[in-house]
Amino acid sequence: MEHNHIFNNSTGQPHSLQSCPLGLLPVIYYSALLCLGLPANILTVIILSQLVSRRQKSSYNYLLALAAADILVLFLIVFVDFLLEDFILSQPLPPSLNKAVQVLEFSSIHTSIWITVPLTVDRYIAVCHPLKYHTVSYPARTRKVIVTVYLTCLLTSAPYYWWPDLWQVDYSSSMAHQVLVWAHCVTVYLVPCSIFFVLNSIIVHKLRRRRSCFRLRGYSTGKTTAILLTITTIFAILWAPRVVMILYHLYVSPIASARVVHLVTDVANMLALLNTGINFFLYCFISKRFRGMAAAMLRAFFRCQKQPVQFYTNHNFSITSSPWISPANSHCIKMLVYQYDKNGKPVRISS
Repeated sequence: MEHNHIFNNSTGQPHSLQSCPLGLLPVIYYSALLCLGLPANILTVIILSQLVSRRQKSSYNYLLALAAADILVLFLIVFVDFLLEDFILSQPLPPSLNKAVQVLEFSSIHTSIWITVPLTVDRYIAVCHPLKYHTVSYPARTRKVIVTVYLTCLLTSAPYYWWPDLWQVDYSSSMAHQVLVWAHCVTVYLVPCSIFFVLNSIIVHKLRRRRSCFRLRGYSTGKTTAILLTITTIFAILWAPRVVMILYHLYVSPIASARVVHLVTDVANMLALLNTGINFFLYCFISKRFRGMAAAMLRAFFRCQKQPVQFYTNHNFSITSSPWISPANSHCIKMLVYQYDKNGKPVRISS
């Protein structure tokens, strides 16, 4: 029976409650993750869409694209791969459809991870090169970057049509399998984490330096920057066990303690997929604005009322939007004010 998706159990066969070391826990966990994560990400998309229409901020576009990618991951992997195939149908989909879903799974998970890379670059420019920020990062370019990431992840996922069945107890790796698995581990974890570590380190160092040197009144690191640091740190932690287990299954065969390894692999899967369902709650915890919009939207939904217009709708931006420059001290710096034309490109209107 063929069943070799990116996320799967350790036996190569659909789950059964009797054979699974965790018993009913995977069913409960993935059901809860889907029931909480999917509505939370949909609500995130709605809120960020409103913020994008009102502020045209590049970082909001990236967070919006991230939420959309997380929705795809939850649907394709959590619902279709785990709940539908393993527990509801207890058998894989037809081979052709199974392979198509497998490629889409890789595409969605890669997109969910790689869309955070341009967000990191965006925050790096905003913090370290604020005078150039609005000439480098603007809505039209941001949309092109997002489309490029989505299409690139989809096209580069085609080779994973031949993803090996690592979870078989008697699995034997080949050179082609090793190349494919290592390509996945490098592109999905090692390279993104290296970029996150380097740029986030520079951002934190720059922010601390600005704070100690200038002592700006009302200084803030910026909510978007705080969200970025939190997202990337949690991703690195939650995905590490998953990558370790993939490489373990690739090189260790036969497996001596199959039941223990099965259990560890299932837990690693759970941790990795948790990454797609918690961003909404992180945004609410960090951002008062996001928390307020979410509360207002939920109240309006349950009361069936039209949501009131919140926040300003002015699309003009100045250098004071940099996360380490306080509006109270902006008079000390030459002002550069930009407005976006109909194509989403910045046009300086005053200085």
